[in-house]
Amino acid sequence: MPPVSVDAWAKVNLFLHVTGKRDDGYHLLDSLVVFAGIGDTVAVAPAESLGLTVTGPTAPLLDDLDGDNIVLTAARKLATLCGVQANAHITLTKRLPVAAGIGGGSADAAAALRALMTLWQVSPNTTRLHDLALSLGADVPVCLRGTPTRMFGIGEKLEAAPTLPPAWLVLVNPRIGLSTPAVFKARQGCFRDALPLTNAPRDAADLAVQLRYRANDLAAAAQSLVPEITQALDLLNNTPNCLLARMSGSGATCFGLYADPASAQAAASQILSHRPGWWCHAAPMLSTP
Repeated sequence: MPPVSVDAWAKVNLFLHVTGKRDDGYHLLDSLVVFAGIGDTVAVAPAESLGLTVTGPTAPLLDDLDGDNIVLTAARKLATLCGVQANAHITLTKRLPVAAGIGGGSADAAAALRALMTLWQVSPNTTRLHDLALSLGADVPVCLRGTPTRMFGIGEKLEAAPTLPPAWLVLVNPRIGLSTPAVFKARQGCFRDALPLTNAPRDAADLAVQLRYRANDLAAAAQSLVPEITQALDLLNNTPNCLLARMSGSGATCFGLYADPASAQAAASQILSHRPGWWCHAAPMLSTP
């Protein structure tokens, strides 16, 4: 097989409600997940053993992480599931910030699974593949799906979202990693009812209106740990034509919602002029993997 390359798009939680907590300590969520047209890339090629090369502008950040890279873990688990040798060289090009609430590692794992299934010419049972993805992390199943999705439970329950309109996102990260367990530990307050999006928005402005009735229940906790999140939200809200500004996932990445590419690109330029050292990109909201 020739080499295979798959994009690992940034995951964005347009809203995230914490609806409960299981006896085992896992929190129950209800979230609308979309993907932005910016991300990492996973390329796989035939090899006599399993290997990984990490490159790209944010690759040095992975040196601070403990344990094995999730991409290698995904490869080994897929090989075991399908009864094949885990022979491939994987090249991971990192562009997304790490520990940023936009599913960087989860998206990488999902992209590796898709690429390796093509390289190894395997088609595992859908249920077993879903279970494998979930064993890698709560966000991996939705990243493997790769389309606008309602994600609930602990991340294992997925439903197609209503058709979403064309829109653009500006992603802003102060280049500060944030631990998801730390955010949940800092969270205070009651649980919120699930409030899935059921009506297809007419356009980006209507999407913003519907999202205003929803929230990210982790934002306050994340802001208490990383005050720069509040600065990011203020910067987004102060850009012309921003329809909504909110934090994604457990942070620290925030996003602004815009109706057109010109507004999004102008907003990103404005933010970078105020915070030149931050990570900030405009990207389309994707409707297909």
